[in-house]
Amino acid sequence: MPRTVSDGGEDFDGDVSSQPGSRRHTDSNSTHHHHGYKVGFPPVKGLFAEFADGVKETFFADDPLREYKDQPRSKKLWLSLVHLFPVLDWGRSYTFGKFKGDLVAGLTIASLCIPQDIGYAKLANLQPHVGLYSSFVPPLIYALMGSSRDIAIGPVAVVSLLLGTLLQEEIDPVKNPLEYSRLAFTATFFAGITQAMLGFFRLGFIIEFLSHAAIVGFMAGAAITIALQQLKGFLGIAKFTKKSDIISVMESVWGNVHHGCNWQTILIGASFLAFLLTTKYMDNSGQEE
Repeated sequence: MPRTVSDGGEDFDGDVSSQPGSRRHTDSNSTHHHHGYKVGFPPVKGLFAEFADGVKETFFADDPLREYKDQPRSKKLWLSLVHLFPVLDWGRSYTFGKFKGDLVAGLTIASLCIPQDIGYAKLANLQPHVGLYSSFVPPLIYALMGSSRDIAIGPVAVVSLLLGTLLQEEIDPVKNPLEYSRLAFTATFFAGITQAMLGFFRLGFIIEFLSHAAIVGFMAGAAITIALQQLKGFLGIAKFTKKSDIISVMESVWGNVHHGCNWQTILIGASFLAFLLTTKYMDNSGQEE
């Protein structure tokens, strides 16, 4: 039998487990051992349920339909209209002071967009009025259906260049301008459908897979290609290559040098280029001060 020492320092012969306190301690240990907390396994889901949960977590993590929960039918209809036409929401707080600011901004942007969009139409081998239509019709639609105040809506140089480069391989814009315009309208229509579907299915995260280096390289290459395409008008060359690579463009320029260039277009182009570079330098120097 084990030998223990009591609280008073005297020897005590007996079994520790036979004492009341020891029994309570032993009972609590056994109870804790038999009734401990256990972590259960998650419920087993089927393949379809697991796939549906993954899609919901990926595309609808913000739960866009939470505003429609527990709402009457009239409220749901109004929320749907506001979601489709945000102007119904912010238009109620639109004031005359905001209109004056928008008017000044619109006139300023129009003075820039008119010559710019005519140039974009030229890049796409389309008539100048097509560029003007594409500059003010999309913003009018976006004013009713858009929600961002900072986004720029309208044609861009890269898309115009790609459209013109691809379509002229199928139809000659000089010999068949009507068929070329129809093909351009068809291409832009399906491009819009594709973009709308990407927005509907919330696939904007795909852009995250494009690295910054790839985007910068693409924009730099597009800028060089656009600059090379402007040599036709800058030098006044009548017969210019339809290709956009640098070798074909330089061969076309060098081949037309012997026939002479239009000095009037060179003078006008060089004057405006010098003006733009000078104003840009003056603007940068003012910001540094």
